[in-house]
Amino acid sequence: MSNDRYEDFSINTILGPGASINGDIESGGFTRVDGSIQGNLTARGRVVVGERARMKGNITGTTVTIGGVVYGNILADERIIILNTALVLGDIITRRIQADEGCLIHGKVTVCQSDEAWDRAVAEHRDAQGVKSALSAFSHSKKASRSGGSNG
Repeated sequence: MSNDRYEDFSINTILGPGASINGDIESGGFTRVDGSIQGNLTARGRVVVGERARMKGNITGTTVTIGGVVYGNILADERIIILNTALVLGDIITRRIQADEGCLIHGKVTVCQSDEAWDRAVAEHRDAQGVKSALSAFSHSKKASRSGGSNG
C-alpha cells in the first residue's frame, strides 16, 4: 500500500462544531467540516460536510459527502453523496452521484461519463465563474464611483 493511498483515509483537516472561518481553505487530504465556512474549500482528497455544518462557497474534492447546508458549487472528480439532511444551493459536477431521499438540491447537476466530458464541464464551469467574478467586480466598482460622486 503506497503512502498516497494511506493519506486518502486519514483526516488531514477538521473544522469542529462551533468553529467558523471566513476565507478560502486548501487541504492536502481528507477534510471534515462540522462548523461554518464562508469561503471556498479545495481538498486533494475526500470532503465531508457534517449535518450541522454551514458553508457559503464552492467545494472541490475527490469524493464529497454533504450532510449540512452548502450555498455554492460542488466539483468532485470521483463522486458526490448528498445525505437526506443536506441542502445544496448550487451546481454539481461529478462522475457519480448518490442523492438520498429527502435531500434538497437547487442547481444544475452534471454527471460526466468520460474524461473528455469531465474536462469540458469543469472548463465551462470555471469560465462561467470567471465571468461572474469579473461582472461582480465591475458592478462593485460602478457602485463605488456612483456613491463617491454623489456627495459633491
